[in-house]
Amino acid sequence: MTSSAFADRPVKKLVLFDVDETLTHARRQASPEMIETLQQLRKKVAIGFVGGSDLVKISEQLDTPSTRAIDAFDYAFAENGLTAFKLGKPLPTQSFIKYVGEERYKVMVKFILRYIADLDIPIQRGTFVEFRNGMVNVSPIGRNATMQERYDFAAYDAVHKVREAFVKVLREKFSDYGLTFAIGGQISFDIFPTGWDKTYCLRHVEDENFEEIHFFGDKTHQGGNDHEIFSDPRTIGHSVRNPQHTLELLRELFLSA
Repeated sequence: MTSSAFADRPVKKLVLFDVDETLTHARRQASPEMIETLQQLRKKVAIGFVGGSDLVKISEQLDTPSTRAIDAFDYAFAENGLTAFKLGKPLPTQSFIKYVGEERYKVMVKFILRYIADLDIPIQRGTFVEFRNGMVNVSPIGRNATMQERYDFAAYDAVHKVREAFVKVLREKFSDYGLTFAIGGQISFDIFPTGWDKTYCLRHVEDENFEEIHFFGDKTHQGGNDHEIFSDPRTIGHSVRNPQHTLELLRELFLSA
């Protein structure tokens, strides 16, 4: 039986969403159609987002002029749930640097920066390593790339497998660190303690006893940053191509009646 927090929802289910290419196009704002659909969905079920980015970036995409993202969703999970909110109130958090340790982190980040310096790719911009509370995000092209540069790199990477090769080297080099390396979005990959993937957020919802937990994401393939939660036995996974596909599935599964 779900708690009184969601007693007003006629359907005792939780629907969780990846952000980039699921609710929004990469690093873009959610469309008015998506916001409206999510508002309608929330009248029936509990909803939440679970993104790899920090809360500032996700809020830029999901905030509206009248409502913060952490208030528009029942659950707000940034950095895979390492930064978490329930009904607008913060939940307990964890720290990547405490897990890894400063000295081991420095060894790894220096190796990453040397590897990036030696890459032969069409362009490089800036912010190649972004340190977050629960993970490290690495981008061979740099997170300061423009939208067009992001699209161009994503197309280049699809052919040349830059990120795939990078991750393979890191997995071998730092196999004793207890870390997971997951490719996500268009230009980067995430590094986090094994078990701190998107399934981490599920520990925050266990006590609610939802009848079902659904998850929608685009990077659901092996090695993608949605794969673990998509394939977890506690969830019903839905693989989407883009935000429009998400809308179609929501109408088909939850909003048709």
